Order: sequence, then C-alpha cells, then structure tokens
Amino acid sequence: MLKKSTLKLVYAGVALALAMLLPLLTGQIQQIGNALCPMHIPVFLCGFLCGWPYGVIVGAIAPILRFAIFGMPVLMPAGIAMAFELAAYGFVSGILYKKLPKTNLSIYISLVIAMMSGRVLWGVVRFVIAGIQSTEFPFSAFMAGAVTNALPGIVLHIILIPIIVIALKKARLLLNDEN
Repeated sequence: MLKKSTLKLVYAGVALALAMLLPLLTGQIQQIGNALCPMHIPVFLCGFLCGWPYGVIVGAIAPILRFAIFGMPVLMPAGIAMAFELAAYGFVSGILYKKLPKTNLSIYISLVIAMMSGRVLWGVVRFVIAGIQSTEFPFSAFMAGAVTNALPGIVLHIILIPIIVIALKKARLLLNDEN
C-alpha cells in the first residue's frame, strides 16, 4: 500500500491533469461550455480528497499552467484572478470538510461556502488588477462574471461534486477524512 502522502500527491496530479483537460471537452459545447466552469471541478475534488494544502496548490497552478500550455485562460486579468479563485476553492473546501462533521450535509456546506469565498476573492482580485491597470471593474461586471455567466457551472458543481465526494467516501478513497 502506498503511503498516504504519496497517494495525495498522485490524486493532486490527477486533479491538475483534469483541470487541463476538462475545458478542452466542454469548450466544444457551444454557448455554455465555459459557463460550466470545468477547471473548478477537479480543484474542489482535490480539496475534498487530499486536503487544503493540495487544493490550494492545484487551484493556484491550474490556470497559469493551462495558459502556458494552451494559451487559455488569458493570463491578465482572467488567469491571475482565476488562480486566486481556484486556490480559495481548494483551501476552503479542504479545510471545512476536514473540520466539519463527516456528514453529507457538511459536503454541501463546505462546497457552497468555498464557491462563495472563491467568487468573492475573484472579484477582489479583478478589482485590484483593474486599479493597477487604470481600468474599471464595476459591480455589474462582478455579478456577471461570478454569478450570471457562471450559473450553469454553479448548478453543475452543486449536483456533481457532492455525488462524487460521497461515492469516494463510500469507497474509502478520501484522504482528507480524518479529524
């Protein structure tokens, strides 16, 4: 049996690989492919599966590595803001899941709080970048980017991620499951 730290590293690597590949699959779906927020899924799963340190690293690296390999997302301002957003997803989902009671409700609570935290941080980073670049990032742009345009992804994540986490929990594959 592999050591737990080795398994976490392998799972994190798989999550990072999925963050590179999933947007290629969903990008083929006209008009909602990007709105499904496919890079977010493996980052959330990494937080739940491996814990917050791995979730933060995978979340922070994924958009930057994807830009380096595929040229998308555009690094400034989208990729940098997304790196902070995804790092927050990995951090919050991982730490809340570890600290809360191991119930299915805790999975949903961890996920929703992580989603809100990451989106708020994304907005703050976009606002700071706009200030540095002497451009504007109005509240309407925040709402469009964080909520309206991302609504298909939000719904998908709330449905899909708990199902996967519950299945992994039943299979005893969660490495972030002990208190």
